[in-house]
Amino acid sequence: MPVIKNKVWRVIDLINWADEYFSLKGFDNPRQEIEWMLTDILDCERFDLYLRFEEPLTSDQLELLHQWVKRRVKKEPLQYITGHCEFYGRTFIVNKDVFIPRPETERLVDVAIAILKAANKPTVLDMGTGTGCIAVSLAKEIPNSKITGIDISTVAIEVAKINADVHHATVQFEEMDFLMNPYNKKFDMIISNPPYIPLVEMNTLMDDVRLFEPHFALSDGVDGLLFYQRFAMVAPAMINSGGHLILEVGLNTHPNYVLEVFDKASFYDQTLIPDRNDDPRVLKVTVN
Repeated sequence: MPVIKNKVWRVIDLINWADEYFSLKGFDNPRQEIEWMLTDILDCERFDLYLRFEEPLTSDQLELLHQWVKRRVKKEPLQYITGHCEFYGRTFIVNKDVFIPRPETERLVDVAIAILKAANKPTVLDMGTGTGCIAVSLAKEIPNSKITGIDISTVAIEVAKINADVHHATVQFEEMDFLMNPYNKKFDMIISNPPYIPLVEMNTLMDDVRLFEPHFALSDGVDGLLFYQRFAMVAPAMINSGGHLILEVGLNTHPNYVLEVFDKASFYDQTLIPDRNDDPRVLKVTVN
């Protein structure tokens, strides 16, 4: 971003400049990049930018925008730059220590709510809680529920606790390695968006993800099935009879490979549910 002394930079000037600049840098939606930053800096909605297009930014606002643009051209995700993202109608704090929640994962919450809304004080375990977005959303949407969130990362648990406090949600968070340690509690539901990208595909990810998001939250380090095999192994001991596993799965052939895991483990009821893009991204497994 050029710094020109005594120049007044209006909202429209910045939008026009950034539209060209981000385009030259190879961004697919250059205008969207600057709109996201400006709405955050000016604390307004996208539509409001065009009602305020003659408004000049202060020197402090320009300096902050300058720093953000420099970070963004290095492909750092906007969510890490602004320090927050939206999930299920709420704002969650994010940083480099946690995976950025995706809109597709909101479908997990939809499916869980549909099952739990009529239950009496349901108990739920959110495995790999990260930001706590799933756990907090369920705690807010199902007020009589008892939610536990676990994660292998100490710093992720700290972020999740902050998000729970911000939203006044009652969630019990615990640090735990789900793959290595037994968990001697039973729940009505286990819900998870586990690491499922095969190790061989990590180098194919877009730079925003590959260079900045924590790899342990993206990949299991092998074939993308390790956590599902673990779920299939422990579900009978950890989920009450008639309870459910609600799991996010990947794209393309990944859902079929996950189904095979549970078929081999002799679960009688498995259903793939489409997300909002009509891709089969949610697996619901009923435990005998």
